[in-house]
Amino acid sequence: MSTSERFDCHYCKDSLLGKKYIMKEDTQYCTKCYENLFANCCEGCSSPIGCNCKDLSYKDRHWHEQCFKCAKCSRSLVEKAFAAKDDLLLCTECYANDYSSKCNTCKKTIMPGSRKMEYKGNSWHETCFLCHRCQQPIGTKSFIPKDTGYFCVPCFEKQFAYQCCACKKAITTGGVTYQEKPWHRECFLCIGCKKQLSGQRFTSRENYPYCLECFSNLYAKKCVGCTKPITSLAGAKYISFEERQWHSECFTCMQCSMSLVGRGFLTQRDNILCTDCGREK
Repeated sequence: MSTSERFDCHYCKDSLLGKKYIMKEDTQYCTKCYENLFANCCEGCSSPIGCNCKDLSYKDRHWHEQCFKCAKCSRSLVEKAFAAKDDLLLCTECYANDYSSKCNTCKKTIMPGSRKMEYKGNSWHETCFLCHRCQQPIGTKSFIPKDTGYFCVPCFEKQFAYQCCACKKAITTGGVTYQEKPWHRECFLCIGCKKQLSGQRFTSRENYPYCLECFSNLYAKKCVGCTKPITSLAGAKYISFEERQWHSECFTCMQCSMSLVGRGFLTQRDNILCTDCGREK
């Protein structure tokens, strides 16, 4: 037989005519050479995975079909769901029993792949995380913790939340108390200019809240010197004489402008004068 007619194993050169062989990258090998050269080693039994066996792989690791089983209970994992933990393959039941969290309500294992709710280190089955009041699943909706229970927002508002005396809606976070009545921060406004008063200095008249500016413009007495409002709410000092008022810095001699605070002064009709200017008159 000529060389051109021979059909040999690429590695050992034995004839493959009439024998089983395997092609790899357009090159033929006898089964023995192929297994020695290319067969994967089984993670379970450490033996080569021969040509006549199924090679099951997971993350570059390989098993015989009969070796692909749970590391704890030894049940076959072929065509079944499994989980990996520290290089070990486990059936879902063994993994759940050893590593999965327990539901805080029913105390049963939360199986891998199932939906669960988590809050402050506790876990629940999605169907076990219920509103304490209406007993409906909260799911992915907002909730509010109260004591040892959890409430959906509508139930919390009905049972616990204060009602804003301005808009009559529930106050769920923050809020302001004025005259023993609750307000949303955004609803607690100056009765004059409607500016928010939360965190600001304010005063009241006839039980209505006012910012300092509106109160001064509406009710404060006016300075004789500059005609602007005088208010002690912001810490301003003022002088009062014969039912007239001045800011301290405005209480000056009408002629020489010297400050008269703490000094004697004279009056000339509606004007006030220092004693020196008063004598000159």
